[in-house]
Amino acid sequence: MQGIVLAAGGGTRLRPLTDDLPKTLLEVTDDGRSILELAIANLADVGITQITVVTGHAAGAIERLVETFEERYQVTVSLRFNDRYAEWNNAYSVWLVRDVFAQGALLVNGDTVHPVDVQRRLLDARGAAPVLLAVDDDKQLGEEEMKVQLQEGRLTRITKLMEPELAHGEYIGLTLIEADAGQQLAESLEATFERDPGLYYEDGYQELADRGGELRAVPIGVGVAWVEVDNHDDLARARTLTRDA
Repeated sequence: MQGIVLAAGGGTRLRPLTDDLPKTLLEVTDDGRSILELAIANLADVGITQITVVTGHAAGAIERLVETFEERYQVTVSLRFNDRYAEWNNAYSVWLVRDVFAQGALLVNGDTVHPVDVQRRLLDARGAAPVLLAVDDDKQLGEEEMKVQLQEGRLTRITKLMEPELAHGEYIGLTLIEADAGQQLAESLEATFERDPGLYYEDGYQELADRGGELRAVPIGVGVAWVEVDNHDDLARARTLTRDA
């Protein structure tokens, strides 16, 4: 199994910090580690040593750190540049690494700070379905969250547009993709961005579910602290979270 980290976005709501830096390289720990470094450390901690990072905005800043990450965590980091990061949404980013998840992969959003136990839960659940999504079913939901509906644990709907009271939880940006789901997922993602390049990769998951693909939720556990870093308040919460961990 290999790792994938999505790190192409511009992070516009975190300007000016992200004027010349991808938001995944914003420091969130007292010892100066970034969101991306924590993601790589978590993957290494569960035995994943082949990691592909999808880059876009300020890609050179990540490229300059590859050797450091490889030496520090004893991993191999490959970069995949998304030349459409500024115009298209991330369904295309995930499709770009279809060759990786066709081998079995753990996909991680490059703006999510979470404990490594979340990865362990996904890996422990292997065999339950070809695609497993980490879901927080304990959090109070609002309008911005990527919400999921489930039927006996199987995903039937995933979207930000769902009314919070209809949702069973929030997808937190980690997916385990088995090799035998790779081709069908790639086709679903391609159909998604061809329909509308502004769609999320989670819309590709919806396409896969609509085509009969099996995606299941793995609850991350009650009271697990995590944060998706979209704005300055989120960044402050991430720094508090890592300090208290």
